[in-house]
Amino acid sequence: MTADAPAAQVLRTLGADAPEASPSCAPHVMLIFGASGDLTKRLLVPALYNLACDGLLSKGFALLGTAMDALTTESFRARMSEDIKAFHTRGEFEQDVWDDLVSRFHYVQGGFSDLGVFETLKGEVKRLDAEYAAEGNVLFYFATAPRFFGLLCDNLHQSGFKDGDGWKRIIVEKPFGTDLASALKLNEDVLANWREDQIYRVDHYLGKETVQNLLAFRFSNGMFEPLWNKNYIDNIQFNVSEAVDVGGRAGYYDSSGVLRDMMQNHMFQMLAYLCMEVPGSFAPDAIRNEKAKLLESVRAYSAEEVERFVVRGQYGPSVDDKGNPLKPGYREEKDVNPASKTETYAAARLHIDNWRWEGVPIYLRSGKALWKRGTEIIVEFKKAPEVLFRGTAVPALNANRLIFHIQPYQGIEIQFQAKIPGPTMRLQPVNMKFAYGDAFKASRYTGYEVMLYACSHGDATLFSRGDLVEAAWRVAQPIMDHWAETPAEFPNYARGSWGPKAAADLVAKDGRRWHEVVTEEVLRKVPLFKDGDMVFLEQVIMALRSKQVAAGELIIRKGELGQELYLLARGKVEVLSDTGQVLKVLSDGDIFGEIGVLMSKPRTADVRARRACDLFVLQRADFSRILRDNPHIAAAIQQIAKERYKLNIITAALLAPD
Repeated sequence: MTADAPAAQVLRTLGADAPEASPSCAPHVMLIFGASGDLTKRLLVPALYNLACDGLLSKGFALLGTAMDALTTESFRARMSEDIKAFHTRGEFEQDVWDDLVSRFHYVQGGFSDLGVFETLKGEVKRLDAEYAAEGNVLFYFATAPRFFGLLCDNLHQSGFKDGDGWKRIIVEKPFGTDLASALKLNEDVLANWREDQIYRVDHYLGKETVQNLLAFRFSNGMFEPLWNKNYIDNIQFNVSEAVDVGGRAGYYDSSGVLRDMMQNHMFQMLAYLCMEVPGSFAPDAIRNEKAKLLESVRAYSAEEVERFVVRGQYGPSVDDKGNPLKPGYREEKDVNPASKTETYAAARLHIDNWRWEGVPIYLRSGKALWKRGTEIIVEFKKAPEVLFRGTAVPALNANRLIFHIQPYQGIEIQFQAKIPGPTMRLQPVNMKFAYGDAFKASRYTGYEVMLYACSHGDATLFSRGDLVEAAWRVAQPIMDHWAETPAEFPNYARGSWGPKAAADLVAKDGRRWHEVVTEEVLRKVPLFKDGDMVFLEQVIMALRSKQVAAGELIIRKGELGQELYLLARGKVEVLSDTGQVLKVLSDGDIFGEIGVLMSKPRTADVRARRACDLFVLQRADFSRILRDNPHIAAAIQQIAKERYKLNIITAALLAPD
């Protein structure tokens, strides 16, 4: 289970009143196995509290927790009352709502293998059902390790929990298996005495409004669905970037890795939503049928294909200027095997072998200890024919992009070309943004609210079916098998970077590049840009292109005509004399190459990467255009040139178009 930080989730439109717009969840008793653990206090209880605050929790709701911890109902309530203060996600804490909610919490101590405990739980559920008028409905939540799922299902069956009025449903947490064989065994165990329609395999990532909106966006907007195929889309990129390291989860993570922890569940689910065929309706099984078909169409790779199309990585330590470690690498983390081959980064090119997506590269990447936190999906369309613009001042056309921002920023962005005001035909990329916070009232949701609410109403749309789980593992299994049999050259990327250069090379082999989503906050860390207004920063963001270079690689060669300047996002470069001596060392946030670009003169020195570097590249034409629109930045460039290079550049040279 990935304990992501809570993200803003849309609750209602500006004019709507939530209690009238949505009925409360169905009355039921919620029996949580593992109620003393982190999942309950960090996510489940805050989710229930949010539902109660928004009038979406039934008055016929009660919670019964059970675990080995020696707690009573009173001490369990006291512990939850302390924890909610730390983990609630709302701006203000509503004490009266909490007091009512926690009064419905109850607890029974016991082990999962003791049938006597299950008899006690059954009696307590019966009592709570009568007290709260829960209509015989019971939701069993397995907030436990997967190894207990089969045992719990068997003991619930043997204890007669399936009998009586009302519905009986089971939510099981991820990971649902650690490989294909264990997933098949788990499915066999939980379905031995329970029907598929009673099992809800939860992936809280699907509770995020921005993920759910993928379906609404595709199927409610007629302008996009006709373009949603290989004839118009060039490639699709899924990016889940985490700035945090493994932290306190190292013991779990070292037996998992990013492929198991993120890709085969969260990312494959998003892939299925984005690329599946149009369902016959929004009925749960209609959607899940199409998701299953899509995942079954994803090619399972041979060992040779894993080598060609998949990259793995593991972060190393961050170091100071003298090479002394500042933060540990993955292998130095507590509870991690010093020779661990566990990947903290993975990137892949997937092939969907069906009529709609044949030949369209689907790129996925995810990792920890990267340069930023962000989840985005980038749909890049094929470029328009350039023949129409021959004889104009337009040198080339850029691709249109549709970007879904999942977290932490939540919105949708469309990037396209627009004419620059003036007498000649000149284009520049522009964007239109939709932000959830601007269009809807938002509440701080954990992602579990929607899942609990939907399960209470028997809506399985957002939950995985057994065949979906197995289809995802069939894609992931050959990759894991090959990695287990081959050595790994780790670490191969530094903390705070974009990941291993091999991931950039993977995309570059196809003549493409990763689209790094740059934010205003990132640019403002650069001294040159820190005081820029939003219009200026948006212009820069739209013009930047990403580039990764390895340590020792020559970035600028003396004598070449300058056509681009560089923003050093992370790393170190050295400016060299004719004899190879280091004249200057530049690091994070510095720019270089700007003078040769702006003066249209040959480069005056070699620039070499001292360490692996992540760079943003800005073409001369784009930079000159931006400076013409922002003369105060031109003045700053003049000052940099004077201080760094002892050059006096006249304003006209800076602002002159090509």
